[in-house]
Amino acid sequence: MKTQYRMKIERLLLAACTMIFCASCSKWDEFKEYTDKGGITYVGKLDSVKILSGNERIKVRGLIKPDPKINEVRIFWNDMKDSLSVPLSESVKSSRIFEQVLEKPEGIVSLTVVTYDNLGNKSILVPVVGRSYGDRYQNSLNNRLISSAISGNNQATIDWMDMDMSTGPIATEIKYLATNSQEKLVRVPIKDAQNTITDISYSAKTIAYRTLFLPQPTSIDTFSTAFVTVALTRDVTSEYIKNSKNPIETIARSGRWAIPAYWQINTAAKNYRNADGVFFGGVDYEFGGPFLAMEAGWSADNMATITNGKIYQTVTLPIGLHSFEMDIPDCTSGGEFYTVAMKGDGIPNIENISSSIAYIKTNSAGTHKLSFTLTEPTTVSLGFVGTLPNKGSGDGTFWRINAVRLRHTIPLD
Repeated sequence: MKTQYRMKIERLLLAACTMIFCASCSKWDEFKEYTDKGGITYVGKLDSVKILSGNERIKVRGLIKPDPKINEVRIFWNDMKDSLSVPLSESVKSSRIFEQVLEKPEGIVSLTVVTYDNLGNKSILVPVVGRSYGDRYQNSLNNRLISSAISGNNQATIDWMDMDMSTGPIATEIKYLATNSQEKLVRVPIKDAQNTITDISYSAKTIAYRTLFLPQPTSIDTFSTAFVTVALTRDVTSEYIKNSKNPIETIARSGRWAIPAYWQINTAAKNYRNADGVFFGGVDYEFGGPFLAMEAGWSADNMATITNGKIYQTVTLPIGLHSFEMDIPDCTSGGEFYTVAMKGDGIPNIENISSSIAYIKTNSAGTHKLSFTLTEPTTVSLGFVGTLPNKGSGDGTFWRINAVRLRHTIPLD
C-alpha cells in the first residue's frame, strides 16, 4: 500500500514539474521573440501592416504592440536608402493604431517598417507591398451611361445602363435644379438601376452627373469622372394630349362601342351600327376597356371592313425631340395599323403615309415609340390609321390602345 501511495505522489509531482517547465518555455519563447542568439534585444514589431492605396499617395497602417519601450516607427524604401521617422506620441501608443501618409507616384510601392526604442533597439524588419494610383487609372475611368432621364410633376426618373464593375465604381453624384431654385447634389449607390428625384424644378431642362470610383475597397482617395450634362426628357402628355389612357372618356355610347372625347375620329372608324342605325366606334368597353380601339368582323351584317380608319388629336408642339408612345395590350398580329405624326390638321391615308413627319407600323402587342424632331414650333396631328378587314361571322381584325404618352426633350444649347 505504501509503495502504491508513493508512486501516486511521484506521478503528481512529475505532472506539476512538467507544467512549470512548459510555462517557463512559453515565457522563454516570448523572450526569444525579442532576443537573438547573440543576446541582442528587439522591441515589438508593428503588427498587421498594410498599405492603403490613394491618389499618388499611400497610407501605412498597422497595430502597435503593447510594448512600452516602442517610441518610434521608421518606414524605409528604395532598398533601405530612404526613410521617414515617425515619433509615437502617448495618445497614438494608447490607441494602438499607427497610420502615416506618404506621397508616392503611381505604381507598386515596396516598404520596410521597423520600430525603435529610446536605446536604439529595433524590431525585426516588416516588409509590406501595395500600390499608388494616379493619371493612368484616372484616364481609364468612364462615366456611367443613362438609358433615359424623364421628368414631370417635379419628379425625374433616371434609368441607368449596366456598368463594368471591375474598375471600382461605388456611386453616382447627380446635380440638378431643385424646387427651391437652388442647385442640389445627391449621391446614389452604383448598384441602383433606377433613381427617382422627387424635388426637381419644373423649369429644369438638364441634370449633370459623374461617377465615383475606389480603385480598392480600402483606398483613401476617391476618383471621379468629369460631370456630364444631359437633357431631361419631360413627360408632357397632360399638357398636350387629352383623354390619354384607359378608362377613355366618351361622348356617346351604344353597348360595347363608343365615340371618344377629345379625339378626332373619321367615319370609317365608326363601323358598329346599333339598332337605331346610328354608328359608333373608336372605343371598346370590353376586354378591360374602355380603351381606344378599332375592330372589324365577327359579324356578317355589322362591323364592316374599316379602310383608313383614323383616330387622332392635333396640337402645337415646341422645338425639340418628341416621342409619341402607345401601349397596345392586344391586336391582330401583322395587321395594317400605323402610328403617325403629320404636320397640320389630320393624318394621311395608309397609301400616302410617307408624306408624314414620322410613322411606324404598330401591329404587335407591347409599347411602341414614334420619335421626331421639330426645328420650330409646329402644328402636328398625332394618331392612328388602320385598315381592318371583316372576315365574316367567324373571324375579324382588331387593334386596342391602353394608353398614349408624349415626351419632349429640349436640345442643349
